[in-house]
Amino acid sequence: MYQPNPVYVGYLLVYFVGNPSVDDERIRMALSHGNDPLHYRELNDGEPVLTSTLGTGGVRDPFVIRSPAGDRFHLIATDLRTSGDAEDWVQLSWDRAERVGSRSIVVWDSSDLVNWTGQRLVKVSPDTAGNTWAPKACYADELGTYVVFWASKLYTKDDPHHTGTTYNRMLYATTTDFRTFSEPTLWHDPGHAVIDSAVIKHNGVYYRYTKDERDQTPSMPSAKLVIAEKSRELTSTTYDFVVDRIGEGAVSRGEGPAVFKSNTEEKWYMFIDEFGGRNYVPFETTDLDSGKWIPSTSYRLPAEAKHGSVLPLTQAEYDRLLSAYGGQESDS
Repeated sequence: MYQPNPVYVGYLLVYFVGNPSVDDERIRMALSHGNDPLHYRELNDGEPVLTSTLGTGGVRDPFVIRSPAGDRFHLIATDLRTSGDAEDWVQLSWDRAERVGSRSIVVWDSSDLVNWTGQRLVKVSPDTAGNTWAPKACYADELGTYVVFWASKLYTKDDPHHTGTTYNRMLYATTTDFRTFSEPTLWHDPGHAVIDSAVIKHNGVYYRYTKDERDQTPSMPSAKLVIAEKSRELTSTTYDFVVDRIGEGAVSRGEGPAVFKSNTEEKWYMFIDEFGGRNYVPFETTDLDSGKWIPSTSYRLPAEAKHGSVLPLTQAEYDRLLSAYGGQESDS
């Protein structure tokens, strides 16, 4: 039974792989070596643990969250397939995926992190949206609900075929059960494209990390890198600036940040996807307010791991995953 104030002994990394091969937009998992947040073994012999049978048949950008009571888990992900031999709109170009892609997220539930049930598509985006990308969630104690957020391109109501020009911005909806959601609300729109927000709470402050999706030019040095902001209200539309260009110099460009706290010390980690490059590259900080994220000097992550999330584990959860799936060393 899950206990209040649990002792965490390791981490679960949930991810998908870069450059997916045929029919390979599926969910994989890796288990840390004890409380080492930077070294992982691949579970299930490196093969996928979850495959989507709904929507596009592809699933990307997985995020897993623990319930406030601690004994339930929800895994949410993007409904998008770009690989394989799918027909019709399922086989998408990126432009088409942003115009007529899925307006739903994929959801699974579990009580033990091994058996995932209830796979479903849940429509969260408005009809004016062309896509629903990289959903993540955070439980807001002050609201008594989960806040789920994602990126969508929004088109005008008089453009039902989504032929116009627009850009991605962040939306959110609230839910208590990942089945019924509130109407979507615009959350973050700086006047240009942003995607891939991730949030972590510390000392009553929500720290938000988002990819600046603009094209990189000398006049826009923060483009294609991660920006940090903070607020005491999760759903606020006016976060305070902390720092931009996280990872600059260590990665050529970055997206899909996965942010989590150390189980053993006042330190936080951020895995940034150097897309088109090495995929996940880890960074760390001991001060979220400073905005100073230092590249980790030693790590071993699964080959091509990208755009996922990291969950702290109790001893029972750690042992259960290792027993169910076994583990093999990562190659990178």
